[in-house]
Amino acid sequence: MSTPTTVDAVVIGAGFSGLYMLHRLRDDLGLDVRVFEATDGVGGTWYSNRYPGAKCDSDAFVYCYSFDPDLLQEWQWSGKYPKQAELLGYLEHVADRFDLRRSIDFGTRVVAAHYDDPSATWTVTTDAGETVRARYLITGIGHLTISKYVPRIPGIETFAGQWFHTGSWPHEGVDLAGKRVGVVGTGSSGVQAIPEIAEQAAHLTVFQRTPQYSIPARHETVDEDFWTDVKEHYGDIFERSRSSAGGFPWQHNGRRALDVTAEERERVYQEAWREGGIKFALGTFRDVSYDLEANRTMSDFLRDRIRETVQDPETREKLVPDYPFLARRPIVDTGYFETYNRPNVELVDVKAAPIEEITPHGIRTAAGEHELDVIVFATGFDAVTGPFFSIDLRGRDGATLTENWAAGPRAYLGLQTVDFPNLFMITGPGATLGNLPLTIETHVDWITECIASMRRDGLTRIEATAQAQEDWSRHVDEEAGRSMITYADSWYNGSNIPGKAKAFVFYFGHFGRYRQTLGDVAADGYKGFALS
Repeated sequence: MSTPTTVDAVVIGAGFSGLYMLHRLRDDLGLDVRVFEATDGVGGTWYSNRYPGAKCDSDAFVYCYSFDPDLLQEWQWSGKYPKQAELLGYLEHVADRFDLRRSIDFGTRVVAAHYDDPSATWTVTTDAGETVRARYLITGIGHLTISKYVPRIPGIETFAGQWFHTGSWPHEGVDLAGKRVGVVGTGSSGVQAIPEIAEQAAHLTVFQRTPQYSIPARHETVDEDFWTDVKEHYGDIFERSRSSAGGFPWQHNGRRALDVTAEERERVYQEAWREGGIKFALGTFRDVSYDLEANRTMSDFLRDRIRETVQDPETREKLVPDYPFLARRPIVDTGYFETYNRPNVELVDVKAAPIEEITPHGIRTAAGEHELDVIVFATGFDAVTGPFFSIDLRGRDGATLTENWAAGPRAYLGLQTVDFPNLFMITGPGATLGNLPLTIETHVDWITECIASMRRDGLTRIEATAQAQEDWSRHVDEEAGRSMITYADSWYNGSNIPGKAKAFVFYFGHFGRYRQTLGDVAADGYKGFALS
């Protein structure tokens, strides 16, 4: 074990969160900062997730940093929903533009971080055996990168072919030409990958547990005039995004879905459908996200679009969800449902005929065996909490998150959790979801100003109080209970991981009001936090 070096702050991760956190602490506050990144490059989820079809499913013109007007003007996106390589290129550009790499240790994983109460510092240990002591520990470890979930299916070790998880796709790619491929899972990564795999494979078998709603991306529907207008109005665009419900520059039309005629509803939905993208979920009627009867009109519209797209009657009905739209994460696709019209694509309903085992030759369900050369697990991640559990984190008196979060994660404002002083979580449990880069910026700016305030006042310790954490967690549950989220199981409440405690991991309330709450807490002397 090395003799610890001392810095002001350690940041874990070099994706959207870690890069901006480094910039604010090092360049704006002048602190000594070390960033540890487990992979060999910047980018976080956009470095690691390179499966076929991987792309952004938030509109690119706001799925980016807003803090630097010049950066907004100089970067040009190719369209509405860029692919992984373009997003990675953007983050590499940011790292180079702000000279961030010199403060990042690449290929270095944080394996442990222990808090020392008398000194109010964290001792961080890496897989290289280095130890670093810091006043502040800040996690930018993301939701959908580290803790990949591969279901425990008997016989996987006997499979004679190749198998991959979408989150660990080889950077050199995989040759699927002429292969019989099986994709297990139809969440966002599966919906993105399936159309591209179908074009390469001799035969594709999709193993679906839960059918999905999905909105066409219409990536190509923006032109140079669009980008010129965006760049001329970026200030207003982000101002509207910061005060919006979901972190995007769109508002609903102010009307209730059931207060207009069926013809008017159809017109509104058709117009949003033709425009495509995530705006469909946020830019129509005001009550579809919380009123079940209003939501039914939108859900029925989407079911009709599936039925008019998919030709085979049996396949078509397997693909139609029976839960409300917005009960699971909205998905944006390029040709997903059309893919099932291809002669080389087969859909298997594993809820009706569960997967029993993986054999040397493929996957056996209760209805029979499907011979495969390659298996792709598009089965997601142990999201939000999983990345924390991969580190030996110990707070005051040896407290662990595994014990503290045994009944589900609890954190005040998604920023701090009890028993872990001076640990800040960027988009931790109980933070908003929506347009994630804007939530990240909101958190990073808040953390930066908090640390600056503490240094001005000669304070060395900050920790969420138990009462504030409990009150916020109750509010998170209440907001989720008023939404569609309660009508389906998903990774939003931990249901995708067997044995994981069911709990809402995000705040599904209004993003603009959440930002206001953060501002009010800071203005009130960091109410809900104990400082000393």
